[in-house]
Amino acid sequence: MTTPLRFGLLLFPRLTQLDMTGPFEVFSRVPGATTHLVWKTTDPVRSDTGLSMLPDTRFADCPPLDVVCVPGGPGVAALMEDEEVLAFLRAQAATARYVTSVCTGALVLAAAGLLKGRQATTHWASHDFLSTLGAVPVQGRVVRDGRFVTGGGVTAGIDFALTLVAEMVSPEVAQAIQLQIEYAPAPPFDAGSPATAPAGVLAAAKARGAGMRAEREALVARVAARLG
Repeated sequence: MTTPLRFGLLLFPRLTQLDMTGPFEVFSRVPGATTHLVWKTTDPVRSDTGLSMLPDTRFADCPPLDVVCVPGGPGVAALMEDEEVLAFLRAQAATARYVTSVCTGALVLAAAGLLKGRQATTHWASHDFLSTLGAVPVQGRVVRDGRFVTGGGVTAGIDFALTLVAEMVSPEVAQAIQLQIEYAPAPPFDAGSPATAPAGVLAAAKARGAGMRAEREALVARVAARLG
């Protein structure tokens, strides 16, 4: 008898909800699988845009996971220096089949020392921080290095999850899920990456994120110094 798959997604304050809910939508449709939303407590948490969500599994009660996944968002800044979170990820990574992230969740995996020397990707605005934290930055929607799989920014979480399901279960199951959720991207603009966005749009996005960028630079320097 095959043991049902166990997926675990970290659900933390000020995450970007689509980083988590995109993969959750895919993983929760895998036949027989269990998907845990994991945090320190089971109290509601709020995303960076104010959406309230409910963790269902505490760190202390979380079973060994086949897939542990860290989403991204502004809240990763606190996680990168939170030893309880980092210790939980290291413990799960020791036995998980896949250690994964979406968007800036990769920075948390790196802060836990799990991406040293490994190829990885993250959101375009934080991509250069990967090398400072010991990872090898690679451009891509989904980047794999052995059992470590990282997804790019936000919407790439759906691509990432379908890729993982195809490998762990079958391409047919992954395609059936893709069809169920009608994932057939046809965006109205070709502005989804710095390479294709109009110069003015890119400049405005960088200006809006300048404050967070400065804070994250200081944070990454502290974490990198700790990692040695």
